[in-house]
Amino acid sequence: MKLLLPLLIGICLLKNPASARPNIVLIMADDLGFSDLGCYGAEIRTPNLDQLARKGLRFSQFYNTAKCHSSRVSLLTGLYCDQAGSNSLSRGATIAEVLRTAGYSTAMSGKWHLSGNPVEFGFQHYWGHLSGATNFFTGDDTFRLGAEKWKVPATLNGKPFYVTDAITDFAIDFIDEMVPASAEGASENPFLLYVAYNAPHYPLQAPEKEVARYKGVYDAGWDELRAKRYHRQLESGLFPRKFKLSPRPRHVPAWKALSAEDKKWEARRMEVFAAMVDVVDQNIGRLISHLKKKGVWENTLFLFCSDNGACPFERTRGKDLEPWDPKSYWCYDVGWAHVGNTPFRLYKQNQHEGGISSPLIAHWPKGLKSTAAGASDRAGRNHGPVTHQPGHLIDFMATFLELGEATYPEKVGSRVIDPLQGKSLVPIFQGRQRNGHQTLYQHFGTDRALRQGDWKVVAAKGGRWELYNLAEDRTELNDLRQKHPEQASRMIKEWFRIARDVDRLKPGQLKPGSGRLSPLRFGKRNDPGEGGAPPKKKGSRKKK
Repeated sequence: MKLLLPLLIGICLLKNPASARPNIVLIMADDLGFSDLGCYGAEIRTPNLDQLARKGLRFSQFYNTAKCHSSRVSLLTGLYCDQAGSNSLSRGATIAEVLRTAGYSTAMSGKWHLSGNPVEFGFQHYWGHLSGATNFFTGDDTFRLGAEKWKVPATLNGKPFYVTDAITDFAIDFIDEMVPASAEGASENPFLLYVAYNAPHYPLQAPEKEVARYKGVYDAGWDELRAKRYHRQLESGLFPRKFKLSPRPRHVPAWKALSAEDKKWEARRMEVFAAMVDVVDQNIGRLISHLKKKGVWENTLFLFCSDNGACPFERTRGKDLEPWDPKSYWCYDVGWAHVGNTPFRLYKQNQHEGGISSPLIAHWPKGLKSTAAGASDRAGRNHGPVTHQPGHLIDFMATFLELGEATYPEKVGSRVIDPLQGKSLVPIFQGRQRNGHQTLYQHFGTDRALRQGDWKVVAAKGGRWELYNLAEDRTELNDLRQKHPEQASRMIKEWFRIARDVDRLKPGQLKPGSGRLSPLRFGKRNDPGEGGAPPKKKGSRKKK
């Protein structure tokens, strides 16, 4: 027995050494539509992310919350946004806080967009901006290095300051701090690195040479480009052909109906958007190269997602300024946002699939297994395996708990922590069918949705509830509420229960739907609600 006990201890240590736990690199882009990567259908050059997809795993049904800050809350806590205390995180523990207790080193670089500072929520290292958006060339006064104010310089590391590049520069610096160069000084602790790019969120700003790479690419217009993205999605195995491309809504004019001047302007600003996405991909290539250089790539779980669907809001200022001028403030609106969310309907803030569907690419050489070979297109290019199992941002916490051998807390400091909502993605990473969510709840503002199995109820802007069977109609074209009223009624009732008892919405947020399609407002263009009455003339609409 004296000999057996040390042997058993040794076996346990060999089975689960700290070094076997993966490093985790979690990357979130900002306002990136579902189809805005090459491996999700885009014509935008994203070779680094495409390679990760070929060697890793793409998700066809991964969900965010349709809005910047609420997605960040769910990503960090594994809870629904208001349940966690929204911006304050008053009822949520963060992935950094939880993994630190399990021995992980933790760092964040990029956009925070919540209350406080990341170093107050478990991140040992932080650089970035606390604001929800910033000037890509000059930044703003919310930039911090740790808890200290950080003044944005004209140049950084020998090149003109550009936020996307700077986020990567500091991410690399943090990797160096968490993974010493010498073998003698190597840390036994794995690390968590959260990289939150602000791109391609407006303002649309990019270096001149990057924009030039896309000159003429968008001259054909959004109708043609969207159709091409859809066909690439089908060829790459993202969707079965029974899912039809959602039609161009009335609030998006036909490309051929635009004047020559308008076509030039629209193509121009999409060129800038594409350049911003391209630069994100270039920087991801830099991160990958550095992880390989440090010798930690093989056991690093690399995850890439977006915080919401493409953004439809027209808020352009300084149209006459070039997008590499720091004083410029370009946006694109519904026309290109409709392309960004191919093949789905609606946009950021909406709980229809166009608002909440995110690309998710998972890559982990040591730990990722897939039974799917991946689809090949007509040119013979293999785009990598696809999983059609649904997932959600709330699942990251449960995933990291399992991989990091960490314990979900009941309390962190003075914060009493709500029960975890997410479920681990590890079975999917291992090529297995997981016991997924029976119910997925969605909410932002007056947009609402609930998914149970293949059924989904959804309402935009406090308006009429709709019912869809996503197994047959992922693009939400055939409202089945009249055909299955009892199914819809049960699910609507469950949405209100979760909203009241779990997400803790206020009474004003729990008002019943209006029973009609609500107008959608995108800035300079308004939509009557895809089937609603035409919008009234300015000044004729009464406030409610």
